[in-house]
Amino acid sequence: MPVLEIIGWVGTAVVVWSMMQQQILRLRLINLVGCLLQIVYNGVLGVWPVVALNAVLALIQVVNLYRLLRTRHSEEAYEVLRVDPAGEYLHHLLVRHREDIERFTPSFERPVPDGAAYLIVKGEETVGYVLLHDAGDGVAQVDLDHVVEKYRNFTPGEFVFTSSDILREDGYRKVVSAPGVREPYYARIGFTRVGDRFELELAAA
Repeated sequence: MPVLEIIGWVGTAVVVWSMMQQQILRLRLINLVGCLLQIVYNGVLGVWPVVALNAVLALIQVVNLYRLLRTRHSEEAYEVLRVDPAGEYLHHLLVRHREDIERFTPSFERPVPDGAAYLIVKGEETVGYVLLHDAGDGVAQVDLDHVVEKYRNFTPGEFVFTSSDILREDGYRKVVSAPGVREPYYARIGFTRVGDRFELELAAA
């Protein structure tokens, strides 16, 4: 099979594969690669309408990637809301995401009575949530820190732990992660590993 034809088939497969992705950053990156391969393939063949289509799609993905990466740490793009840990909406989220929760935080069973819950919201979309309880002496013990699959390439929990003052406002001076969390991101946002957990000293206001 000629190399050019291989490029064409690979480009088609990559575009199709990108449409199967649930994580938004991964989808856009893979789709961009597929569009670029299609531009090369159809450009060599002189199929200019298809070249133009993929050039436009590639440009759209570049713009969307720029916007995603530019706002991934933006306090203006995300908002942290206190919610009732026994409320119906949080219960709905916990049921809906049960399989993912068991996969990434196997130690979590249910919200701790008298605990606290925070939603991370982007526009009208809930992208994650953090459940914790007071472990005494100003320590916030995280019971669950969950991110919906679409935003799993990002670190929205940072808007609870480091970007906002919400935990300090609620009287905490230190955060300790849940034990045995799988694929943790805490080291990337300033936590220190201590045994099977991560800890963060909250900066003074």
